[in-house]
Amino acid sequence: MEEIRIHIPDELKELALMKRINWQLVVSKKINEELERLACVERIVSKSKLTQEQADKLSDEVNLSLAKRYQGLLKSKRK
Repeated sequence: MEEIRIHIPDELKELALMKRINWQLVVSKKINEELERLACVERIVSKSKLTQEQADKLSDEVNLSLAKRYQGLLKSKRK
């Protein structure tokens, strides 16, 4: 088994000192979840017939659309 060292920000050090929390289990679970998510993304991407250029264009369009939506929501909340 590999060993991983992590640095804990000062604002979280109090939490890190809690003895009742099995930090090895917490971190292991989060790493597992992220690896599963990445494997899922890889499976989806491997089936894609889009070229990189098409994927980039689609990504830009989605980002622009989301930006406009959130700008509208932000403006409506300020009123």
